[in-house]
Amino acid sequence: MIGDEPTGFGASPSFFELVRAGGPVSAAPTSGGDPVRVEPPHGTTVLALKYTDGVVMAGDRRAVEGYTIADRRMDKVFPTDDHSAVAIAGVAAQAIELVRLFQTELEHYEKVEGERLSLEGKANRLAQMLRAWMPMVMQGLVVVPLFAGYDLRRGEGRIFRYDVIGGRYEELEYHANGSGGTHAKGSMKKRFRVGLSRGDAIQVAVEGLLDASEEDTATGGPDPIRGIYPSVFVLTASGVDEVPVEEVKAAYEAVLQHRQGEGGA
Repeated sequence: MIGDEPTGFGASPSFFELVRAGGPVSAAPTSGGDPVRVEPPHGTTVLALKYTDGVVMAGDRRAVEGYTIADRRMDKVFPTDDHSAVAIAGVAAQAIELVRLFQTELEHYEKVEGERLSLEGKANRLAQMLRAWMPMVMQGLVVVPLFAGYDLRRGEGRIFRYDVIGGRYEELEYHANGSGGTHAKGSMKKRFRVGLSRGDAIQVAVEGLLDASEEDTATGGPDPIRGIYPSVFVLTASGVDEVPVEEVKAAYEAVLQHRQGEGGA
């Protein structure tokens, strides 16, 4: 059972517990130094919202170092298995490391147990990993992921948010994390409605990130000159699929047209 102490190397279905027992300390921290002031995560905005067939998850592409743009094309949404994905907010290196470990955790569990965790089990497992990450948080290396997936047992998309100490909370409609998260949520609050189509949901997601980029310097907006647009994924009963750049671009242009009064929403 996930969370049980392994009786020997290879005995536990939890890869993360095996790493903690005998692997690199950096991959699964168990202790830390003196506490320091924890800075809030910044430099990224990610969001997720439900629509009629599942969940749309999206993230901007900018990474920053202080007031300097470090990367204009960073990916912040990662599929974790066939029906779930994680969007990262916080310290980029630590967030990506956590995602990779979580991906391996799910694959390891399936190989050892011969079956996949339920979506609820995956969400709980990520919460346990975040709690084990606390020494990194005390050093200022904060990671706050957003997890979503299609629940095959319940036949619906689901969204889970977390706090820095591993608290797990389910969102029934939408959520956003990161430095521009408040602005993105404010945008989605006005545009979200139950029963959104795929196209409408993608447009709401793109507009949320655009609104965040206009208020938060650490959030990158669409860059048509360089061909840079948000990363957008859809999570449905059929799996996790990345939305083509052309479709994201069309959603962005539809938002601009609506604001200029040249077309509908």
